[in-house]
Amino acid sequence: MSIHTPQSMKSAPLLALVLFVVGVVVVGSAIGYLTAPGEWYQSLQKPPFNPPSWVFGPVWTILYILIGVAGWRVWTVAPRGLAMVLWVVQMALNWLWSPVFFAAQMPWAALVVVAAMLAAIVWFIVEARKVDRIASGLFVPYAAWVAFATVLNGSIAALN
Repeated sequence: MSIHTPQSMKSAPLLALVLFVVGVVVVGSAIGYLTAPGEWYQSLQKPPFNPPSWVFGPVWTILYILIGVAGWRVWTVAPRGLAMVLWVVQMALNWLWSPVFFAAQMPWAALVVVAAMLAAIVWFIVEARKVDRIASGLFVPYAAWVAFATVLNGSIAALN
């Protein structure tokens, strides 16, 4: 596969970009809303580096936009490639984490999910770089945040 060039992006359907971004943001936001932290989460012991609750919404919105754009870019050049498969896998794990952690109240199981998600994200970065360096780069902030989230999830599980 060749490296993605800006000229080839011109032929990619913009409607697909909108669907990728809006789909990721809407589904991610809906899951966040439906599994919003409640009394159970408030009662948990948290490490000193736990961010304030208001941070999560804006951070995830920005990350979901980056995730959607990256997925669209890879889809335009390699819709059946390994990078696209990894994009779908990490997205499924992303959307699974909140129900496992908040709704099922299972921080240890959620730790397994977030660790698998981090592995899929890193693998996506490696594979996407082969077809679209920008898509790969768009996942770097996401990888950093999920690495932090993995440590946070593990700390909360250990403290409780």
